[in-house]
Amino acid sequence: MKKALIGVAALASAATLLLAGCSDPTTTGGGDSAPADWPAQDTKLDGVSLTIWAAQNSNSVPDSVVAGFEELTGASVDVVTIPDPYEQGIQTKVATGDKPDLAFWQPTASQLTALNATTNLQALDGAPWLEATNADVRDITGILDDTRYAALISTPAVEGVYYNKEVFEAAGVTDLPTDWDSFVELGRTLKAGGVTPFYEMGGDRWATQWWVQVQLADAAADGLWERVNANEEKFTDPTILGAIETYKGLIDEGLFNEDIKTATFEDQGDALLAGDAAMVVQVNSFFNQLQAKSDTAELDEKIGFFPIAPSGNIGTFIPDQSNALVAFKTGDAAKEAAARQLLSYWLGDGYADFVAAQDTVSLQDAVETPSSVPSALLAVNDSLGSSVGSMQALAIANPDLYIFLADMIQGTKTPEQVAQATQDQFAELAKAQGATGF
Repeated sequence: MKKALIGVAALASAATLLLAGCSDPTTTGGGDSAPADWPAQDTKLDGVSLTIWAAQNSNSVPDSVVAGFEELTGASVDVVTIPDPYEQGIQTKVATGDKPDLAFWQPTASQLTALNATTNLQALDGAPWLEATNADVRDITGILDDTRYAALISTPAVEGVYYNKEVFEAAGVTDLPTDWDSFVELGRTLKAGGVTPFYEMGGDRWATQWWVQVQLADAAADGLWERVNANEEKFTDPTILGAIETYKGLIDEGLFNEDIKTATFEDQGDALLAGDAAMVVQVNSFFNQLQAKSDTAELDEKIGFFPIAPSGNIGTFIPDQSNALVAFKTGDAAKEAAARQLLSYWLGDGYADFVAAQDTVSLQDAVETPSSVPSALLAVNDSLGSSVGSMQALAIANPDLYIFLADMIQGTKTPEQVAQATQDQFAELAKAQGATGF
């Protein structure tokens, strides 16, 4: 989840992958069968080397698992950081035949399709950790055409508002916003008091889309993305275009950081922790960054979270690439089995240590969520049950909305041009899939 998804530069490669998927006879009837075996977690792997591809915000996530697995099995595991935009980089590499053994990957059906899962990924049906996984999240994502291709390792991300409690307190804010209008009004009140209300990372671009998507939560619950998928509603129609125009209006009003055009993901985390800005619209991976910069005591003191939508405190559900892994078909049966074994260990004997190391909410009833998990992350998890699907979760294709919005921030596109460019790319990707109506 992080970052939306198919880059402009990789569009041709992505379309090729999608077309290959459409012509592949295994794409009907549920895809490939489950792997023939799941090796025991402690099977010796001396001399076996595995590679995991990770993004900037997920490259430290495997640390405890890798250390435990290497000690237990004798394998060597190399975590390789793929530069942002991560999804675009992965698709470009895979299109040229370059594959890792495992990779962090957004586990939505559209993103599994974009990776041509039936051809490129191992099926994970029958995985030994599934029975231990909480039933509420076990099948929420990671499945394409009735075949499981992604292993969920942490609670799926929710788009919402992280805020600095100390900034709110100093400004006399005692009640959290209860809907979009009160959220924006709070921003204006803070601005009038000399506080930077909102912080955006226009330089790194990928989070710009969250501001549009949280405004679409009510429409998503009312079937927006189903209509977009059927070409019955477009990005250029009033609902989505209106959200883009509102975002642009708030920027023009001066409610964001002055360096919005160049600010980065790192800058965003630093600014919220330091109290240089009051609020950030982000997903769970942002909080991972805050955890790397601070400890639970400071985070509980400073950082809170609330979901937001036009009608109330409703989150927008978006499985993030840091939430799940996929295992690739590499043609090396021994390494493919070792990759499955690593997943079994990660979500088996290594899971309690992983949850503790990440200070994150457990997906397994038998593994307790650590008492050290910050309250903001618990609030994110609590909002998941009432959240609605994001574009990434519900659309059949996920165009580069974030890039076009970043262009708008830089002054090179109008809201109308953002909507049109997004619609054009969505239609092209949908057509490449063979979607009806395009």
